[in-house]
Amino acid sequence: MLETIAKQDIEKTVFTFIDVETTGLSPRSARVCEVAAISFRGADRVETLAELVNPGMPIPAEVSRIHGITDLMVKDSPSFGGVAPRLLAMLEGSVLVAHNAEFDLGFLRAECERVGLRLPKLHVVDTLVIARKSGKFQSNRLGSIAAELNISSEGWHRALADVEMTRKIFEHFISAFRADGAVTVADLINKSGGKKTS
Repeated sequence: MLETIAKQDIEKTVFTFIDVETTGLSPRSARVCEVAAISFRGADRVETLAELVNPGMPIPAEVSRIHGITDLMVKDSPSFGGVAPRLLAMLEGSVLVAHNAEFDLGFLRAECERVGLRLPKLHVVDTLVIARKSGKFQSNRLGSIAAELNISSEGWHRALADVEMTRKIFEHFISAFRADGAVTVADLINKSGGKKTS
């Protein structure tokens, strides 16, 4: 499956942009409290998922101050296991794009393991890696890159807003990769410093 996707034309490939908000920084001790994903093929939006998730533990006040998600907001939300099947179906057969992908993937792997599921093997493009390689931004934080590219950073630190920002930043970068000769997913992975998940 990964080899087939690698040969696909970028324009015909589904890219799924993803972001999670969490109760802390470590997937061993913290949990996901919001997940958002948007799948695009070219300019066409294929599917959108945006769900608050009941993490099954209190959200620390200092973390709530960052993303604005409180215990009250998530108390009637589904657990990760209730959201996972739809999320995994979106990821299957697509290329995952995230900003600081290792953070999101670490939490998604841990949450999937807790409910007896596995993330599919994926090609991953990380806009943070691309930003660092380009070396042209004052700060490589998502909202800061968006501001420098005149992309709205309104709602920064909420999953759906962050996914929309990541998509627009990715579109900025992919234009440069195309101009440099990228046609297939493999070309994009090579030029972007992307990788495969195990």
